[in-house]
Amino acid sequence: MSPAKSKTVFKASDISKSFPGVRALCSVDFDLKEAEVHALVGENGAGKSTLVSIIAGLQSPDSGQMQLDEQTYRPGGKADAEAHGIRMVMQELHLIPNLSVAENIFIERLPSRFGFVNYSKLNLAARQVMQRVGLGDVEPDVPVRRLGVGQQQMVEIAAGLSRRCRILALDEPTASLTDREIELLFAQIRKLKAEGVGIIYISHRIEEVIDIADRVTVLRDGKAVFTGPTSDLSPNEIIFKMVGRDLEQEQLRHGSKPGPVALRVDGLSVGDKVRDVGFEVHRGEILGVAGLMGSGRTETMRAVFGADKADRGRIYLYGAEEPAQIRRPRDAVRNGIALLTEDRKEQGLLLSLAVRKNISLARLGDISRFGWLNVSEERSVAGRYVDALSVRCSSAEQMVGELSGGNQQKVVIAKWMYRDCDILIFDEPTRGIDVGAKFEIYHMLSELAEKGKAIIFVSSDLKELMAVCDRIMVFSAGRVAETFGSRQFSREKIMSAAFSEYMGA
Repeated sequence: MSPAKSKTVFKASDISKSFPGVRALCSVDFDLKEAEVHALVGENGAGKSTLVSIIAGLQSPDSGQMQLDEQTYRPGGKADAEAHGIRMVMQELHLIPNLSVAENIFIERLPSRFGFVNYSKLNLAARQVMQRVGLGDVEPDVPVRRLGVGQQQMVEIAAGLSRRCRILALDEPTASLTDREIELLFAQIRKLKAEGVGIIYISHRIEEVIDIADRVTVLRDGKAVFTGPTSDLSPNEIIFKMVGRDLEQEQLRHGSKPGPVALRVDGLSVGDKVRDVGFEVHRGEILGVAGLMGSGRTETMRAVFGADKADRGRIYLYGAEEPAQIRRPRDAVRNGIALLTEDRKEQGLLLSLAVRKNISLARLGDISRFGWLNVSEERSVAGRYVDALSVRCSSAEQMVGELSGGNQQKVVIAKWMYRDCDILIFDEPTRGIDVGAKFEIYHMLSELAEKGKAIIFVSSDLKELMAVCDRIMVFSAGRVAETFGSRQFSREKIMSAAFSEYMGA
């Protein structure tokens, strides 16, 4: 049954919601049909996650009405919404790190016998769900904390898919996933759609929206500015409706000649995750890093930064003949190396502190005197970077934990820009960021390279790597499989190199 002929399962009318200093939603109308994927797109702070949170019972609207199966719907909370068959997989991870994968998937309905958890039954059920989302090679009894961010995201999705539902809301589900994992997720979405489930799909990846969604609603500044079938739209048309300008025409890199070597890594190894890795990056260069999830990309960058202890290997900085001694992150920062981690929530921010305090953290000495913090100077610095990166917040005094995921990412970037390091390692910097903000970050990286900074850009998005980088280094099973110059860029070549070590090539 096509969505056009399906009955409306959910309808929201005139929904409004405000937070201190921010109007998140303004008189928004939205509906969802049976067996339909309805995408929500918009820039960070446009109101997408807020609308879905209201539908899922996590927040209450200030005004407006909702109907579920033509009956008044006013959920009293998440549990009430789930009792009505509405489930949500959120952008930010909400797993319990010390519990196993299986326990996280079935946390609210653990099978028991005589008052004890039946782990045999639990792990068997978990394996079946995990296989559906590409986690077949992960043991269900492994603690979640041992998994990478991408695999943790798949655990969240597996939990969402493990129970039958009437409506499933997916908020940026592919932000940390590889192409293969995305294919598996889309197969499950199509299966659920065929079973009559209505799916609300939030994504900044416009190509995904065109591929998987039947209709799209565009939110801008809390207002629904467009709703229509995706079959009538091109990616550029959707982007234009989101941001009001044509980003396709913006030039990203000017191909400037790189300077001397800023960082050289030789024979770096970390257990079986990083195996004899060597590479170099020049001043004025953006070196892209590609590879499958778990290929050793992130582990290599953490070892370079001193966050993980290397078994062996040497790191040479700024043309020095003697290797640098980097045993911990503090050593790396003192040597002019910055790392923006892929997990901003746990490793990049202090969510309970204000925006200004997070930005100034990496350089407190410059805004202090005799041990006293110059709050006025701190506010001035924070305001400068909030404006430069278009961070959407009520003010620099707002708590970072209250910001959207994309704006939190911008605060992390602002922190390291303020530190003014010469070697900048960005691990998935555009994860969870809308298309307009992505282009702002692309231009920022290019400008930093033009100023002579050496930049390492780790990403699962080959399209952005090929658009932004001067070279792309491809990891496969813990090794550097191949490095391509800009004239050699090819999706096929890069993916072939990424699979090479796994296939014995």
